[in-house]
Amino acid sequence: MEQKNPNLNNRKLSAVFIFSIIITAVFVILGAIFPNQFNKVGSSITSWITEYFGWYYMIIVAVMIFFCIFLIFSPIGKLKLGKPGDKPAFNTISWFAMLFSAGMGIGLVFYGAAEPISHFANPATGDPKTTHAYTEALRGSFMQWGFHAWGVYGIVALALAYSQYRKNEPGLISRTLRPIFGNKVEGPIGTVVDVIAVFATIGGVAVSLGLGALQISGGLSYLFDIPNNITTQGIVIVIVTFLFLSSAWSGLNKGMQYISNINIGLAGIILIIVLIIGPTVLILNMLTTSTGEYLNTFLYNMFDTAPLNGQKHQWMSQWTFFQLAWWISWSPFVGIFIARVSKGRSIREFVSGVLLAPVLVSIVWFSAFGVLGIETAKSHPKIFDMPSETALFGVFDAVPLGFVLSIITLILIVTFFVTSADSATFVLGMQTTFGSLNPSVTIKIIWGLAQALIAFVLLFSGGNNGLSALQNMAIMTALPFSVIIILMMISFYKDANKERKFLGLTLQPNKKRMESYLKRNQEGYEEEIIERRKATRNSE
Repeated sequence: MEQKNPNLNNRKLSAVFIFSIIITAVFVILGAIFPNQFNKVGSSITSWITEYFGWYYMIIVAVMIFFCIFLIFSPIGKLKLGKPGDKPAFNTISWFAMLFSAGMGIGLVFYGAAEPISHFANPATGDPKTTHAYTEALRGSFMQWGFHAWGVYGIVALALAYSQYRKNEPGLISRTLRPIFGNKVEGPIGTVVDVIAVFATIGGVAVSLGLGALQISGGLSYLFDIPNNITTQGIVIVIVTFLFLSSAWSGLNKGMQYISNINIGLAGIILIIVLIIGPTVLILNMLTTSTGEYLNTFLYNMFDTAPLNGQKHQWMSQWTFFQLAWWISWSPFVGIFIARVSKGRSIREFVSGVLLAPVLVSIVWFSAFGVLGIETAKSHPKIFDMPSETALFGVFDAVPLGFVLSIITLILIVTFFVTSADSATFVLGMQTTFGSLNPSVTIKIIWGLAQALIAFVLLFSGGNNGLSALQNMAIMTALPFSVIIILMMISFYKDANKERKFLGLTLQPNKKRMESYLKRNQEGYEEEIIERRKATRNSE
């Protein structure tokens, strides 16, 4: 049986779309009608997960990081995400801009100053507002926004890109598991996997959009005395939903690429200004010291769940476990999008770029904003008591060019909001239309509206503690999808290592086999893959 062209099916409603939209509708209705009970149930489930599965999140993310490092040095890294003659679809700068905008985006702006300030005032261990707390505030931020995030993204994106561009599979999470389940990925097992991926995507994106709405509303309140309440947050969501649906309408190559480049430009401007107006020398010194501390304690903190330290364990439940769950729940969305824009790159180039470049930027970002935030808060103690969504604006209010920085930041949050939601509409459309690389505009609009509704319902049900409701969503959706990521990693290695052996790839590659491989590709290697797959299916 030959594989169907997914683009021929993008006008049909898949079972994944039907089940996913029903679950989403039920979720929205329950949250709107029973907001208090909805939030209480979410909090109870979250508490149970963090209490009994915190260790699990720590271990599986650590395994993903080690696997990425292994691939950089392995002969498998020589394989290309595509055919031998394929070139990268986007130039390196645009590629990095798009993956970074989709992978971090609003989170960096929301937590850039707020998280180090919070860690400084309420450290995991030791006394608050001390020299030790200062270094730990930055190290902790690096830990939660560095290799842990991009290790998760890298595994999901790599498995998808490999199966899609090298094995001619549709861009579905379920199809990455063919080496394990065979043709069963085209039946009920595949549907269940893809529905879980859609649910995880919705959960992860809802957190991002909710954070964006919270910070935009908080910034408008701080700067212009506009009430910071659910009504303002709802209006913000409506306006930005219109913007990102307009971007989605224009198509990936146009809207997403342009706005991603704008994001990087605005973020770069803000970062440079902060480095200039802030305590520059102290920022550079703390960057160096905290990076050293991060690397020096990396292995220990990668596995430490603080079972005998109640204070630290509670802190980790609020920060570390939530962050790990957020990366996992966001990974199908970010992974599918990164895979979409990474065709033509070698596995080694892909993993190195995804794992290293964004981590370096995150370290610089948290060093600059963290040191400026802590130093400003020490002189203006009221900042320590500000909620996370307004902390950055409180910091800017106390420094030169503060109002200008606040306005640019609001614009940046909006553009990050647009790129995250725009990417998610594409990814959700792709997952629910048989892996189509060009899902219909109607499908994308439906998922765009669904994302906006879920983000609003979470903020509405959370009341004055909307941030907690967003965190609950991320932690709940991450648990089932984490099992799928493990299977994706095993499946990818099984297939890629088999191909590596077939091509004779070692540290010193077999030139004859490589030449034969290139020749077969020129003469119709695709047909050979299809025939081999037919034979495999028949034997099963």
